[in-house]
Amino acid sequence: MSQKKLSLFDLTMIVVSLTIGMGIFRTPVVAAANAGTPLIFFLAWLTGGLVALCGALTYAEIGSRYPVTGGYYKIFSYGYHPSLAFAINCIILVSNAGSTALVAVIGAEYIGHFFFEGPPPEIFKQGITIGAVGVFYIVNLMGIKMSSRVQNALILIKISLIILLLLSVFGAHPAGVAVAAGHAATTHISSLPMALKALGVGLIAVSFTYGGYQQTINFGGDVKEPSRVMPRGITYGIIIIILLYLSINFVYVKVIGFESLKHADSIAAILINHLFGPVGENILRVLMFLSVLAYVNVLLMSNPRVMYAMSEEGILPPAFKVKTRRHDAIVWSLTVFSLVIIITLLFTSAVEKIINYTIFLDSIGMSTSAACIFILRKRRVGEENGKEKIYRMKLFPILPLIFILAYIGIATSIVLDDPRTAAYGALIFALFLALYFVVRVRTGGSLSEGQ
Repeated sequence: MSQKKLSLFDLTMIVVSLTIGMGIFRTPVVAAANAGTPLIFFLAWLTGGLVALCGALTYAEIGSRYPVTGGYYKIFSYGYHPSLAFAINCIILVSNAGSTALVAVIGAEYIGHFFFEGPPPEIFKQGITIGAVGVFYIVNLMGIKMSSRVQNALILIKISLIILLLLSVFGAHPAGVAVAAGHAATTHISSLPMALKALGVGLIAVSFTYGGYQQTINFGGDVKEPSRVMPRGITYGIIIIILLYLSINFVYVKVIGFESLKHADSIAAILINHLFGPVGENILRVLMFLSVLAYVNVLLMSNPRVMYAMSEEGILPPAFKVKTRRHDAIVWSLTVFSLVIIITLLFTSAVEKIINYTIFLDSIGMSTSAACIFILRKRRVGEENGKEKIYRMKLFPILPLIFILAYIGIATSIVLDDPRTAAYGALIFALFLALYFVVRVRTGGSLSEGQ
């Protein structure tokens, strides 16, 4: 039986860790270019935050009603069919392994500056990445409480980095402000349909940056008092993220200038250099590397729990649900996911394309998983011991409907803006769906059919 070891603070930090990756240091450039004007740019970030809050409250109730290990797999299996759960979660596992490898390589590039004059060689980046995965593999073998403690320390460093970047606004050069204000006055969207299209395309990058917190429900089986801790942890985490994202984007526009932001490289480095000068670059490199480690650790915490859930339903072999006796670590799922990360290092460019294709599927996954709240309520899941034992969101069904419709809109924007990406994403999904039934036939139809 799983030991409940995650506190409210632990879960809140996991929410922040799953959401704040490297995106906030890159996607504002894409969002600014797509939005066109500062007004639509900030409206996209505010809208994305409010949609994320609607999603947070929705997943809070889902996690409270159905607190199981590997919850993001289980809710698809319970609400729809194991084949859908398998296909969507395989996409997530592949993209997460790939993104972990790519982000770790980025971290290696940051510290490579201390050892090499130019860009660090591939073998150095691969060695640092393998070393980081190996260290956190050992940390996670020591149990969820140990890995959460390490995660708390790393995410506090990442938050400190963002706060440090925010301080650069106090030294903003007047010319930077003038650039932002001048373009805000002269750049405009000529019609409402164009404005809505710009907002929709801008929301693609913004929503990608806000994504990840939904995986918090994978830890439902590890949380103390899930009916109380799950909703508070997810909600507090999203509020922290919204405040940080809006603040840092305000600083980007104020210091760099909106038009310059559209084409800027290494926006975090620009802010640090603005605040500390050349010495600040070394500070940034160390803090960014530690921020990368936070991302690597939290995905090693989360994804093996999805594989554990698949094993529970017979889709993966029984070994994937084996836990160590002393630390309750999911040893084989953790081992395999770590190996997949290392293997993807050999195919980084291909993996990056796969990740782009899965943004479309992630939108579908978010909307369909959130829709499970209606199924859970209809079946009165979690109410066996009284309704007071679970969290019930206010303004139901308005909040989940806003969230679902928003992600359907994002998926539609991707189809209209880049139909090839959507088509490839749908093809990848279809391949995993077919694989499920192939496995089912080979196991004699013994896989769980859901409830």
